[in-house]
Amino acid sequence: MLQRFFILCSGADTEILSSCSQGERNKFAGIGATVFFTALMATIACSYALYTVFDNLFSSIFFGFIWGLLIFNLDRFIVSTIKKRNNRWAEAAQAIPRIVLAIIIAVVISKPLEMKIFEKEINQVLLEEKNEMTLANKQQLAEQYTPTIALLNEEIAALKNEILEKETETNTLYDTYISEAEGTAGTGLLGKGPVYTEKREKHDAALAELQELKKTNREKILGKEEQIAQLNAEYAQTVENTQPIIDGFDGLMARINALEKLPWLPSFFIFLLFLAIETSPIIAKLLAPKGEYDLKLEDQETSLETWVSQKVMQRSNILATDTQLNEKIYSEIVEEEAVYAYKKQKAEELLKLQADAFQKGELKSL
Repeated sequence: MLQRFFILCSGADTEILSSCSQGERNKFAGIGATVFFTALMATIACSYALYTVFDNLFSSIFFGFIWGLLIFNLDRFIVSTIKKRNNRWAEAAQAIPRIVLAIIIAVVISKPLEMKIFEKEINQVLLEEKNEMTLANKQQLAEQYTPTIALLNEEIAALKNEILEKETETNTLYDTYISEAEGTAGTGLLGKGPVYTEKREKHDAALAELQELKKTNREKILGKEEQIAQLNAEYAQTVENTQPIIDGFDGLMARINALEKLPWLPSFFIFLLFLAIETSPIIAKLLAPKGEYDLKLEDQETSLETWVSQKVMQRSNILATDTQLNEKIYSEIVEEEAVYAYKKQKAEELLKLQADAFQKGELKSL
């Protein structure tokens, strides 16, 4: 029963193969087994690849099964269409397009399994890429907020410098009127004279201006510090909102790109393995000598071709003979007087009827 199933998978004509030897049936059963297990591997590979996309086990298995059936049908078609010829070059020529298709199928099958085999290494590459993307994302977002924050800090520094300059000016006026009172500067007279009073008034006015400036600038500084705090909060919130996108950067395309960054030799050998599996039925058919099944299949095909050619030729001969007979018959009829007289009588009757009908129509129109 298992042998019959694998023979069915090989695409061979079971009626012809049933009349062949056991060895011939074993050969096609082996080819069919290769086709079946290749489709099975394609199902597993596609299911894993789709699971990385949809993250749903049942959907992945269902669509993976559909993909496996597609690969099974393609492989079965490829193997069943290769015919043994008496010319090796003709056999190779008909196998080239099928080998190209087998290579494409091998690439499609091997890639998801490579991702599963090297899953830990791929996760490490993805982790490094996510870290780099996180830093780059923070830097790009910071470029949107940094100029504004820097400008606000400069304005705060300018307001503080304005207060500092005013304090320096006030302290200078204070030292001036104190020195005047002590007689160490200015008029040089000890005591609180008119000059002292004038300088003291200047200092008091400057001190009042300083107090007002401090109050005004502190309010401005607090407002700008609130703006900076708000911008920092917006920046942190934006980073937090965009981080899940980076954390979710582990889809199918990301894993394929990560796989390409790993050493190529292990992946290449896995690809060669699946390429060997996929092309083995074709290579086996090309290398195997012309067997009993091939001879019987060729006999059946050539006998049908010969029979069809004979029928086509017979139809052509019948058509040519009928054409000659019809030409001869009608040429003899033309020369018969009875046929001529009968045709003349019918033509005269038709003309009379047409004339009568025309006369009746004209009379009605008057």
